[in-house]
Amino acid sequence: MTDSPTSTVGTWTVADLWEANADRFPDALAQRCADRAHTWRDFDRRADGVAAALVAAGLRRHAKVAQFLYNGPEYLEVQFACSKAGLVPVNTNYRYTGPELRYLWDNADVEAVVFHSDLTDRCGEVRGDLPAIGCWLWVDAGDGTPCPDWATPYEDAAASPPEGRFVPWPRDGAELNLLYTGGTTGHPKGVMWPQDTLLRMLEGLNGNEIPDDATPRSWVAGLAKPGPTVLPAAPLMHGTALWYAMPALNRGGAVVTLPNRRLEVTEMLDAVVECGVKGICIVGEAFARPLLDALDAEPDRWDLSGLRVIFTSGAMMRADTKARLLRHAPRAQVIDSLGSSESGGLARSASRADGDAAETAAFRVGAGTRVIDDEGRDVAPGSGESGRIAIRGHIPIGYYGDPDKTAETFVTIDGVVHVVAGDRAEVNADGTLKLLGRGSLCINTGGEKVFPEEVEEALKAHPSVRDAVVVGLPDDRFGEAVAAVVEAAAGHDLDPDALRAAVREQLAGYKVPRHLVAAPIGRAANGKADYRRLRALAGDELGIALG
Repeated sequence: MTDSPTSTVGTWTVADLWEANADRFPDALAQRCADRAHTWRDFDRRADGVAAALVAAGLRRHAKVAQFLYNGPEYLEVQFACSKAGLVPVNTNYRYTGPELRYLWDNADVEAVVFHSDLTDRCGEVRGDLPAIGCWLWVDAGDGTPCPDWATPYEDAAASPPEGRFVPWPRDGAELNLLYTGGTTGHPKGVMWPQDTLLRMLEGLNGNEIPDDATPRSWVAGLAKPGPTVLPAAPLMHGTALWYAMPALNRGGAVVTLPNRRLEVTEMLDAVVECGVKGICIVGEAFARPLLDALDAEPDRWDLSGLRVIFTSGAMMRADTKARLLRHAPRAQVIDSLGSSESGGLARSASRADGDAAETAAFRVGAGTRVIDDEGRDVAPGSGESGRIAIRGHIPIGYYGDPDKTAETFVTIDGVVHVVAGDRAEVNADGTLKLLGRGSLCINTGGEKVFPEEVEEALKAHPSVRDAVVVGLPDDRFGEAVAAVVEAAAGHDLDPDALRAAVREQLAGYKVPRHLVAAPIGRAANGKADYRRLRALAGDELGIALG
């Protein structure tokens, strides 16, 4: 296995497919964000301009381009531009602090960064430590931050496309998209998705298979009209939202993004109605609860009869929440998807207003999904035995720069390579999966992964802390909340505000413990902490039932 693309997959690229849509539906809407609306012709030409600017800056084929961006038209334009120029897009969490950015961009071998202007200070903080990054494209966020002298205005590039389509070298379906995920160690890892494989996986999620003899041009020629308009309310920097948006564009549809940096549900609902949105992408209870609060408060304000899909992934949604959403959008279905950056879609459940809301944690498996025990054997339906979820088919080729982790996760079973995800499940008698939880200690708070080790290290760096263990506690809105059990160093008192501030200096805000409990850790002789006991202790101290 290498870190360079090979020619072992098909020939489809994102650029070839989206260019075919631009030729087929040039005047149809492709993107809208508030008062900015771009047709497919605009989308195509702006991406040509960005691609040409990146290559003119010295990037060669397969160079990595970090997307340090909030939701907006630029995010998908960069995806398009990278595919046009044979470059590799690298998603970057806009909540990351300097140390996290240094690690990620060094690990990914990033050579260019596209960033929003209100992230300029963070880019400036790390720029001197990352000499390999020679190109910085500055996107005006309207916050008044000027473009620094070491960056180039993005709009200058997007508004100045070259003559004709920009194709600096032959395209190959094996060229990569790098999707960084937290993994199980606390350090982000780049999942290598060949573009052809990614496109086929995304179509498979929607019950479609791309015929072996089809080309992007023949595929698009078979479309009677542009595809649906969708609104990813979740951040495009995560696979959940990006992979929800891409299938709409693959069929000549449109993507609506919201200008607000935080979830403003009235803005979202207004856009759904005004733009004729057919599908929205949210993340579990963290999005659904404020959405329902607004809908229940003003039930006649928004007509959601045109909405067809409410898609959620990355965090569980309760059955009663789904039922309440469907009362406001009676012609929609709630799709609760189980998946990961490594596997794509593993399984999903669907709930409709005219039927029962699907049980939380019960999923219909997709093609190529199985549950295996520790010996690699399939778990029998209805047996009550649990196992790890594995998937074969259109899967990535591994982790960038990490052959050991690749070998651990991408496992050959019965002569076929499978992704063995960290999820454990039982197989019900009817073939559905009962999701039991992650095999690791990963905390999922509002769809964001938090790994205890990195938060613990940040806490233990504070002089008042002797030891710390971080766990997840149930939270009605976010699914889980980050909680820390902290043991004070001799002669010190613990100041919760000071500890949170110390963590915030090193890590993104969502990783800062919401709850802090002072107690002895009591590690075993081998240095291991009893996370189950400490989680129960924290729950008892705080009066939170663990269920």
